[in-house]
Amino acid sequence: MIGCVNHPPSERPDARRLQGSEYVDDDGSPDPALRTALAGYDAGTTPYPAVLAALAESRLVVPVVAILGETGEGAAGADGAALVTDKSSDMAAVLLTGADGRMALLAFSGIDSLAAWDPQARPVPVAAPLAAATAVQEGAAALVVDVAGPHQLVLAEDDLHRIAAGWRPVRLQDGGWGWLGAAPEGE
Repeated sequence: MIGCVNHPPSERPDARRLQGSEYVDDDGSPDPALRTALAGYDAGTTPYPAVLAALAESRLVVPVVAILGETGEGAAGADGAALVTDKSSDMAAVLLTGADGRMALLAFSGIDSLAAWDPQARPVPVAAPLAAATAVQEGAAALVVDVAGPHQLVLAEDDLHRIAAGWRPVRLQDGGWGWLGAAPEGE
């Protein structure tokens, strides 16, 4: 847990606590099982449900970028014109808008694939179900993994919602695939 500097949470009942990341020691390396599944899917040797199973168990890196909020005028520059300065900025996850107007949240299998897309983006490691849930909450139609490669995957529709709900594909005894997860309340 993170508390306020110089003011322990016990002394500030109104202080909000932030949950620490489960990926504190994460170095941004891609999950080998996920990368192998993505490469196999691209090559046609790994079935889609197996890729979903690898994805559901993996950590993704969601890019966060600074968005300029309010600007102001600073001291005059060499030409005498006032310089524009940042007064505020916000950090935001990246949503990509497709030609059809639908949005997708971007996520990456590792920091190397994030850097290939935008080396200035800040990496935030999250569990794949959380990335999918964020996409759903933001009204995105999909989660796009590794948009700049090496192997892109689009998670959309029912599969996006199932992963977001914490469900995962499992291999059945007959060799097929099914979903394993908790039933919604009341069912």
